[in-house]
Amino acid sequence: MKMGFGIAGLFACLALSATAYGADATGTWKGAFDFQGSSMPLTFHLAVADGAVTGTVEGLPTNPAEIHDGKLTGDTITFWVNTDYQGQTYKIVYTGKLATAGDEIAFTFGTDDGSWSAQLTVARSADTAPAAALAPVDLNGTWKGSFDFNGASMPLTIHLTNAAGAVTGTVEGLPTTPAEIHDGKVDGDRVTFWLNTDYQGQTYKLVYTGKISAGQIVFTFGTDDGSWSTQLTATKNSGQ
Repeated sequence: MKMGFGIAGLFACLALSATAYGADATGTWKGAFDFQGSSMPLTFHLAVADGAVTGTVEGLPTNPAEIHDGKLTGDTITFWVNTDYQGQTYKIVYTGKLATAGDEIAFTFGTDDGSWSAQLTVARSADTAPAAALAPVDLNGTWKGSFDFNGASMPLTIHLTNAAGAVTGTVEGLPTTPAEIHDGKVDGDRVTFWLNTDYQGQTYKLVYTGKISAGQIVFTFGTDDGSWSTQLTATKNSGQ
């Protein structure tokens, strides 16, 4: 009898453990959501290991978008991605409920500030081939470009060093030159930092956000209060 209770307890523990990690969400999932009257298809490539979820989302303006902080607890899956829309970067947060049969996930997702949200139900697809992962871009080196300031072309030279996602360096060509980079970070194909520069007796904090592609970075930058901004495409010096 004691042995019977012991075996029953063992199976109960195993059942609880399986429930904690949830059903298997690994695979490709497809669905569509409504955006201003248009049907927008999305494809999710998910991989689950010990409750941690990784993968990509296809169909957003940033494509594919890498999944961050993914978790599967019971039948609930959560993660977030970054995507660009009309020159701004948005953090999109996903919360999904996996169907008992394991063939559908009902997502509610939207901006992290709650200003926009939508719903989406995705179904498991037989297509298991994920989109090619973004090739890592070597930021280390010198990047050059120019931006328009009151009708004049203003050249900038940006010296970047990247180590384990932390970006340091300087920017030449501003009134304060060279200007030291602060709080530099790279996340996937996105680089961010800020610097101080003086103009007409005042010190301004300029915030940079760049989208990285092969051989170039498209920057949007401006004052931290949003009173002025511009764009700059910087290309990497040949031979680096």
